[in-house]
Amino acid sequence: MIETWSIVIVVSPLVAAVICAAFRHARAAEYANLIASFVCVLAAFSLACNVKDGYRFLHDYVVVDALAVWTLVCTALVYCLASIYAVGYMRLLAEERERLPNFYALFALFAATMICGPIMNNIGVYWIAIELTTLVSTFLVGFERGREAIEAAWKYIIVVSAGISLALLGTVLLYWAGSLVIGPTYDMTWDALRHAAPQMSPALTQMAFLLVLVGYGTKAGLAPMHTWLPDAHSEGPAPVSAMLSGALLNTAMLGIARFLTITDAESSSLLPRTVLVAFGAFSLFVAALFIVKQQGIKRLMAYSSVEHMGVLALGFGFGGPLAIAAVLYHMLNHSLNKSLMFFGAGNVMRVFGTKDMGEIRNVWTRFPVTGALWLAGAVAITGAPPFGLFLSELTLMRAGMASSNAWAVIVMLLLLIVIFIGFLNHFRAMYFETRPTADTGGTNSTVSVSAWMTVPMWLALVPVLILGMWWPQDLWRFFERVAADLGGAAR
Repeated sequence: MIETWSIVIVVSPLVAAVICAAFRHARAAEYANLIASFVCVLAAFSLACNVKDGYRFLHDYVVVDALAVWTLVCTALVYCLASIYAVGYMRLLAEERERLPNFYALFALFAATMICGPIMNNIGVYWIAIELTTLVSTFLVGFERGREAIEAAWKYIIVVSAGISLALLGTVLLYWAGSLVIGPTYDMTWDALRHAAPQMSPALTQMAFLLVLVGYGTKAGLAPMHTWLPDAHSEGPAPVSAMLSGALLNTAMLGIARFLTITDAESSSLLPRTVLVAFGAFSLFVAALFIVKQQGIKRLMAYSSVEHMGVLALGFGFGGPLAIAAVLYHMLNHSLNKSLMFFGAGNVMRVFGTKDMGEIRNVWTRFPVTGALWLAGAVAITGAPPFGLFLSELTLMRAGMASSNAWAVIVMLLLLIVIFIGFLNHFRAMYFETRPTADTGGTNSTVSVSAWMTVPMWLALVPVLILGMWWPQDLWRFFERVAADLGGAAR
């Protein structure tokens, strides 16, 4: 059963990509991608219900364990919501209608590469999967072919590829460290390296981890390696931005978490976790600075992603079952919530014809329903109650106080307050300030927000609200299993 669903979740978007490329019909491409996304959600939840101790197949190249499955659930949900939204959003790009099959083929292929990453059981093949996500998503970032979009695509592939090269160097270094214990040739599985880690050189393993942290941290959007992220998120189509933020960043963060288990097994040194916590705290600091003074609407969402990846880094750095549970809960809520925020930003951008928040006013008047959903999402993304991110961040701070890096909890709390004030101040201006020239001049009255662009906002907000008031007991047990797989000991 697990093997079947694992194949289904990978093959479905690949089949959709082939259909989109072969038939060259916009409507066929829309629905092929949409159906594939529904199948992926079904497969992901089926895997979550059946996964136990980690299932391996294809000569141990594929591992389906609790951590991988949780990442697949987040990815599949974002892929599904973004696919629904893309139907309405991309139809507004009338000049791109002939290129829509290309878009959906790339979109489905992007989903397939992100799905492959978490289930790779070989550190080298995992690196290849992450690099493939970069190659495919670059074309999506520059899809609209504007000057800024092309510049963002080039910046994205150059910066991220440089980071991934460091991750490759760290992977090679770790392989070398393992070869001194296991032998010159061996299967580079996560388990094999964890078992060999106690006999491996501490200097080599820790240096390898630091290189991997910088490399995959670049892909995950941790500061100061985040420089590609604001441009890519800002210039890509809104459904692509949702996929980049809500799914891709998690896939890269998973690699850091898995490599961390190897350094944990190698020694009791606090260096790897302390460095990871420092990167997380610095990411929150950078996000706070740029959110307060930001002018671009999607760049605001992008720096929010830097913030939340910093939160995940803090959680993995703290370690322990409670911190791991908080991280995974945060991962799900952020994926849903950030999708909602990019959907709302896409709606506003299309109607107002601008990305500049200074030109966007009276959102209530133009979007009575969509505006309410977007504002609720803005409150939620700042970690305010009664939404899911508040619960995950509160749990994470509780876990952090019991760790050896308790100082980071104080930093986190102070910066989250700054981000809360700065982020919602922008929304206060867009919703409650009046600017006569923005009432009519900047609004495109011919653009209407269809149900395709509103329904996924509801589908994202409702779970975030429910998860803020109720943490299902089954999820606790699932998270305990992940913590056990990751070595769960607090540091």
